[in-house]
Amino acid sequence: MTINGSQVDPIDPMLLSAKVERAAARLEFQPLEFELETGSGETSVVTVRFAMLPVHRWHGLDNATKRRIGIVGQGGVSILRAGREIASGWHLMGAKRKENYDDWWRCEIEFEPMLDEYFGITINKQGVRPSAALREAVEPELESIARLLNGRVRQAFEEVKFQTAAQASCRIAAAADRDLPVIVSGRRGGALNYRIGSEPMPVESMFRSTLTQRMLDLTLNVDHPAFAALFRPLQSIESEAATELRTSLELFLLSFARSAAQMERSGQHFDDLLQIWSSNYGRMLRKS
Repeated sequence: MTINGSQVDPIDPMLLSAKVERAAARLEFQPLEFELETGSGETSVVTVRFAMLPVHRWHGLDNATKRRIGIVGQGGVSILRAGREIASGWHLMGAKRKENYDDWWRCEIEFEPMLDEYFGITINKQGVRPSAALREAVEPELESIARLLNGRVRQAFEEVKFQTAAQASCRIAAAADRDLPVIVSGRRGGALNYRIGSEPMPVESMFRSTLTQRMLDLTLNVDHPAFAALFRPLQSIESEAATELRTSLELFLLSFARSAAQMERSGQHFDDLLQIWSSNYGRMLRKS
């Protein structure tokens, strides 16, 4: 499509096609379908899709780029009538108020013209006034999902903050690795690089570690009692002593994970010990 000879770029409110930093938004969940009955006795379906933006890849973009691709201030709902957007904004989210975190997920609601009465379509087909019947049918579930996605975005930013703070420990571990026994992975040897992250996992696991292409990736379980006992207090304290203590703790865990990888490569199984240790430590912390 062109206007006065100039090509019109398509707009994707869900940002599923916005490839930036080799990443794009992704669909969350299977599409939801709400079947509604029209005045003529027929039924038609309202289809709702949700997308999550890649917080880990896009959080560091400059503000101009975030505005250009439509992150900042563009969160909310895109409403499509027969495939054409007729409204966008904060619609059908119940009592959930829009927050800055809600810029990092998207919702698309699509319906056919036979449901115009439910959506309160204006004469110029450029707005909606959702009816009480529509709100009653869809708002409870959409509000619940909105709150869930808001929580996921918050957690993603916490993980980014955690991983950024852990970079110093990873650099120290990588420098020390040159003097440690070589771990052969496939046909490759040499010093390892390190990365620390955090995410929810089954509560019995204190952390998970993987070694792939010379990268030892340590992921801490935010739901294990050890995370609340060891890391959360340090995250809230800004002092040289707290920074040194956190670095020592992270190096302890990285060295443990490296020892596990070293034993695995030599044919010794370490998983059972890690599982037992995590379980015992968690029980002791709950009693403390």
